[in-house]
Amino acid sequence: MSEILSDAGLDQIFRDARTHSVWQDTGVSDVLLEAIYDLAKMGPTSANCSPMRVLFLRSKEAKERLRPALDAGNVDKTMAAPATAILAYDMEFYEKLPALFPHADARSWFAGKPKAIEQTAQRNGSLQGAYFIIAARALGLDCGPMSGFNRTKVDEVFFADTPWRSNFLCNLGHGDPEKLHPRSPRLDFDEACRLL
Repeated sequence: MSEILSDAGLDQIFRDARTHSVWQDTGVSDVLLEAIYDLAKMGPTSANCSPMRVLFLRSKEAKERLRPALDAGNVDKTMAAPATAILAYDMEFYEKLPALFPHADARSWFAGKPKAIEQTAQRNGSLQGAYFIIAARALGLDCGPMSGFNRTKVDEVFFADTPWRSNFLCNLGHGDPEKLHPRSPRLDFDEACRLL
């Protein structure tokens, strides 16, 4: 674990990676989607709670079910993307803790405690969503993450009668680099960080 990634690897994951809205007509295989999850699941979460759940939409029919929940500016890009992942979190994640964190009674930390459940599921599900984006980029895909959608509608359509709750969406595929806007600025270290 002591080696620094090559500049090419860092470029692919961070420096050259961009949020894409226009997609090439290239599919995304089930094998690749599974590989993304298998990498993303390895990132740390508190007490290994692993609340992220993912629903991959690839068919036209599945995308059409999502369409009414999308903000207007996200419709065309999502319909054109080879795959759209609904990144969700499981509000009953703690039921898996006896297997995921067997050396303590971690389930009891959450069962019957809705505030702890919500905070832990959302925080760690979002953290895992970031790992998901990095994993997709590491495996050669471009991403278009977005929060411009109606969560209530998505949950009603896709997660009714389940403990899953939508967090954000992420389009996946091979983006068209010719259609990218100039990169927006980022804060410098001195603007965003403090050393004590």
